[in-house]
Amino acid sequence: MRLTGVPLQITVVVVALAAIVATVRLAPRVAGGRTRDVLARLGLILGCQLCVVLAVLDVANASFDFYGSWGDLVGVRAKTRNLAVPPANASAANRSALVTPDPTAPRYRLPAGQGRIDSVVIHGTRTLINERAFVYLPQQYFAASDRTRFPVLVAFTGYPGDAQNLITHLGLPRTVAQEVAAGRMPPTIVVMLRSTVAPPRDTECTDIPHGPQAETFFAQDVPVALASAYRTADRAAGWGAMGDSTGGYCAAKLVMRHSDRYSAGISLAGYYHALQDFTTGDLYGRSKAYRDENDLLWRLRHLPSPPVSILLTTSRVGEKDYAQTRRFLALARPPMRVASITLPFGGHHFSTWRRELPPALQWLGARLAGGTPTGSFTGRPTGPGTSGAPGPGGRSLSVGRR
Repeated sequence: MRLTGVPLQITVVVVALAAIVATVRLAPRVAGGRTRDVLARLGLILGCQLCVVLAVLDVANASFDFYGSWGDLVGVRAKTRNLAVPPANASAANRSALVTPDPTAPRYRLPAGQGRIDSVVIHGTRTLINERAFVYLPQQYFAASDRTRFPVLVAFTGYPGDAQNLITHLGLPRTVAQEVAAGRMPPTIVVMLRSTVAPPRDTECTDIPHGPQAETFFAQDVPVALASAYRTADRAAGWGAMGDSTGGYCAAKLVMRHSDRYSAGISLAGYYHALQDFTTGDLYGRSKAYRDENDLLWRLRHLPSPPVSILLTTSRVGEKDYAQTRRFLALARPPMRVASITLPFGGHHFSTWRRELPPALQWLGARLAGGTPTGSFTGRPTGPGTSGAPGPGGRSLSVGRR
């Protein structure tokens, strides 16, 4: 049974209910004061609690796709086949083997006229990392000439998580298609990835000494591979990154550390430095200097600001990053440009991020070069809402009530 499948959810819930019934029925039989009766009661309680906890964890995992498969849960990565990628349209030549189709991934279909989602594997030439991804191609991609290039948004999910969360829970391709159709952002290629390249380890988009080179993969291998397979923008002004939670930290870090590759970033409730724990292990080889380099607030205090644009989202109540977000906005200096979306309240989950997504995409669309909008594109979000003060050198955006 699939880890996120309905049959497994039904099974664990039924087992939990059966354990509760069994505990109630059997408890009177071991009500004595003998040692074996005490141990029996203890076993019934622990067994019942274990079954209930497993049922809750499985239902929660199925709802949020923290772990998409049994392999992700135990740290075993499925092997991918090196297959030739089909052309993006009838006139396109065969693509490079740097991007190949993923025959084991889910297939997603969008309503007619909204574009297409490819399930692929991206092969890193520098890092030798092979990572699954979903690539959204707007409908305009297929109608344009072979020489037309499109801006690119590289999107990351949080940890733990699966790239398909960006489709099923955040609704990213659908929202992009709606914003493009309304003329509020240009037709954009969206590449959806998870933020770790070595599950279950949380790599925090970092080049780990003697470990996975996650940052190099996202900063160098991914753009090169995508450019070999799709008609992507050929300069940093046409590339942006976004993510939620851990993915938000990854997006902001990539933009700040690799302004030659990415020019704009969106951090949905992201944080500003990685906390090392049992999921990350030693990220920096015990080097304080290297740890500081990956701390975004430290970079603003001690290094020149890069010529990039970054949008941060948070909530006054419900998000833990509110204070650090205010600090980031206060520290940012030109040539960096910052903007913010601050909700009065909103938890650390997809329902909050879905509210923030449309104005965030409009903000990004106004800053990505390499494409032509389909309508009267202004890049200014509309609709009533509440936003916080942006801090020095920044501005705040409105969020419509959805």
